Amino acid sequence: MGDRLRLIRKELGFTQEMLASKMGIGKSALSMIETGRAALSERNKNILIQELNVNPDWLETGKGEIFNAPPEMTNTFLHRTDHTVPLQSVPLYSIEGTAGLVPLFLDRDNQRPVDYIHIPNLPKCDGAIYIVGDSMYPLLKSGDIVLYKQVNDIENIFWGDMYLLSIDIDGEEYITVKYIQKSDKPGCVKLVSQNPHHADKDVEVSRIRALAFVKASIRMNSIK
Repeated sequence: MGDRLRLIRKELGFTQEMLASKMGIGKSALSMIETGRAALSERNKNILIQELNVNPDWLETGKGEIFNAPPEMTNTFLHRTDHTVPLQSVPLYSIEGTAGLVPLFLDRDNQRPVDYIHIPNLPKCDGAIYIVGDSMYPLLKSGDIVLYKQVNDIENIFWGDMYLLSIDIDGEEYITVKYIQKSDKPGCVKLVSQNPHHADKDVEVSRIRALAFVKASIRMNSIK
């Protein structure tokens, strides 16, 4: 079971901290399960099956597909307090068309989406955009879609989770997806990438102009 849990984590591109957070356990407890020194509880199994879409037959026997749906197509990033919606129409916006993330968040009702995304059993989302850059590779790549839920107060963030941010850099808007962690510098947060080639960066809270939870991502694959 430990080997299969480790394989799930690798397939999702999660660190031990990330998977432990999703399962509601500590990193040391996860490490013990992965190395066979502790058993996977029924509660942990249910989280893997219900929230990460793991195939229960594969989890028990190692036979068949790991996931009920390919993880590279749709990833969901759920909190234990999230409530899923059976079906919703999530508006897909063009950042170029809305002149940035800040105008989109401030006046969403008057922004025209380029399309709608219909995916069942996701938490409530406010919108979706295409992302650029490789800071979250391999979990996310340029051209993927992220579905988000706006956050109005940075005091309400969950440390270590993934966020869509608009940051002011010399008067220009920089839009990115990062993990937000606590910073040792007063008045700052630490932005952490999935891609190890991107260094962590401390950013003043006052420079964050817009903020949203990343609730799900959709991998866009081109077939040639």
